[in-house]
Amino acid sequence: MSEAVARDRKATVLRINEIFHSIQGESRHAGRPCVFVRLTGCNLRCSWCDTAYAFEEGEDRTVGRVLEQVAAHGTRFVLVTGGEPLAQEGVHDLIGELIDRGHEVSVETGGSLDIGGLDRRAMVVMDLKCPGSGMSARNRWENLALLKPLDEVKFVVAGRGDYEWAREAIAAHRLAERCSLLLSPVHGALDARSLSEWILADRLPVRLQLQIHKYIWPPDMRGV
Repeated sequence: MSEAVARDRKATVLRINEIFHSIQGESRHAGRPCVFVRLTGCNLRCSWCDTAYAFEEGEDRTVGRVLEQVAAHGTRFVLVTGGEPLAQEGVHDLIGELIDRGHEVSVETGGSLDIGGLDRRAMVVMDLKCPGSGMSARNRWENLALLKPLDEVKFVVAGRGDYEWAREAIAAHRLAERCSLLLSPVHGALDARSLSEWILADRLPVRLQLQIHKYIWPPDMRGV
């Protein structure tokens, strides 16, 4: 990449909700130190959303400034999240710059927007919204064909109905052949033991995901 192109990418402006250093609480990387870059804005309104503060709150920062803030934490692993990070076109410049600088990048997306433009070097953690979210009609099923073995599909499960929906989606789309699968109980709505017993009874090829940061710190605490 030319110096001019790199300079232009660093000038891209993003609306940023927060940047912080913490322990990754989800995905196969749970437990790892991580820099979180949370973008402002989301096109969905999930019933159980735990980051609604990111819908509107934030400030404009250049990609260059974000890179400086990430570098200050001295951590290789970076999570780009939201909100819905893909709602801001400039996120692609940020992801590319992070990876070019040697960062390992994971991108969390709600699954309703096209993931085709994402840098193939990034790991994608994509939701498939269960009916309990109120947003299952917004799932972009075409994204499934774009997933890499490195990626993960996450189902956030609020009850038995959501679990059965997820189980059927996994079978119908042969998702276990595409990438890793995560089933996560809605914190405070479904106990982990019940979800674990369902998974074991059906021998689902998935990983139980608990949001471990909510066990380390208060569940509603921000910046962790």
